[in-house]
Amino acid sequence: MPLSASSADTSKTVKLERYNSYLRKIHSTKVLKASSKVLFRATLLVALVLVLLFAINYHPLSDSHSHHLHRRSFLSTGIFSSPSSSLGQGAAWEKRVRQSSTPKRQHGLSVLVTGAAGFVGSHCSIALRKRGDGVLGFDNFNDYYDPSLKRARQELLEKQQVFIVEGDLNDGPLLRKLFDVVPFTHVLHLAAQAGVRYAMKNPQSYISSNIAGLVNLLEVAKAANPQPAIVWASSSSVYGLNTENPFSEEHRTDQPASLYAATKKAGEEIAHTYNHIYGLSLTGLRFFTVYGPWGRPDMAYFFFTKAILHGKSIDIYRTQDNQEVARDFTYIDDIVKGCVGALDTAEKSTGSGGKKRGPAQLRVYNLGNTSPVPVGRLVSILEGLLGTKARKHLIKMPRNGDVPYTHANVSLAYKDFGYKPTTDLAAGLRKFVKWYVGYYGIQPRVKRESSHADDSA
Repeated sequence: MPLSASSADTSKTVKLERYNSYLRKIHSTKVLKASSKVLFRATLLVALVLVLLFAINYHPLSDSHSHHLHRRSFLSTGIFSSPSSSLGQGAAWEKRVRQSSTPKRQHGLSVLVTGAAGFVGSHCSIALRKRGDGVLGFDNFNDYYDPSLKRARQELLEKQQVFIVEGDLNDGPLLRKLFDVVPFTHVLHLAAQAGVRYAMKNPQSYISSNIAGLVNLLEVAKAANPQPAIVWASSSSVYGLNTENPFSEEHRTDQPASLYAATKKAGEEIAHTYNHIYGLSLTGLRFFTVYGPWGRPDMAYFFFTKAILHGKSIDIYRTQDNQEVARDFTYIDDIVKGCVGALDTAEKSTGSGGKKRGPAQLRVYNLGNTSPVPVGRLVSILEGLLGTKARKHLIKMPRNGDVPYTHANVSLAYKDFGYKPTTDLAAGLRKFVKWYVGYYGIQPRVKRESSHADDSA
């Protein structure tokens, strides 16, 4: 039966309403999407405005703190060594590194000297540079003792065109960058946390520098191409409780009396390992109580001088059985000759790409004066040079890791590279006092006394 007209109209109306409803839904969706975009853009714009206002009005806690943080990042990451550095110092820095490391004599050495702003490091760097070797310094300028003394040594090195890179031994990327820039033939590794007594206050600093720092340096050196020969500073302290005299390289060194000594002994064992596995040429030097101009303020001769000039009492130790404490005091110039001799006779490392290709040289030597002097005699010499009597306080040596007596047998160093100390304590202290009164600007009366001592020598 056919549909009526009214039924057809109703069907059309329903379809029309459904179509209109569909159009309304599409329109609503478009409006919603458009509104969302507008809202998102408005929110983003507001956020950007807030960030800009914050940046304009934000003040750091302090300018010095901000500079300190920037400087720490600058040094520890080695970012300044990149040519793309935002500070624009990459290329200039690399140029200084290369210039400082380039020898000025034919067949000269290219030496990385760690601890170059230190006592022994600065003297060795100057001696190497003066004879035409390339020398690049490396130092962290820590505050174990007055950093201004290290900065003054740095100025001396700059006059000799020796550049010091400021950084830490544990900064692997920075060390690797240096070896990428310069094919060092040798490393003179003198950077270390020194001092026997300080280890009781800050033991971690010895582990970080003398063990971790050494390992990090050896890790970088083993992978270098070419591998450098390495001469490094051990210490007479490794003899510890040894009672045989004079101390010989053949004597036992497995009884350290201090943490400092233990870290230096550990360094000797670590050196053996890297020599054995990777073919690094390694020479350890056991220094005996080094003294002289530009020395370390924590050493007895140095702070004795200061105390005598200021009228303060000084502690002079005696052993538990009431014997005088004696040291094999070694003048800095003699130590420098030993370091240079060790560098000159160091054989090439045998590794390549971190792999050993053959047996490599492994040596250890004493560098001392061979003439132990009681500390009381040291004080008497200083009294004469300063024209002032010391206020002495005799006390028993505390159990802080110090040993009562040191005496070097240097026959092995003499045989292998002609090491022969020539400066006795009186002559060496005279040179030290002359430097001291000049550097610290002591009153003319004391200067005249020291000059008179020079004339009468």
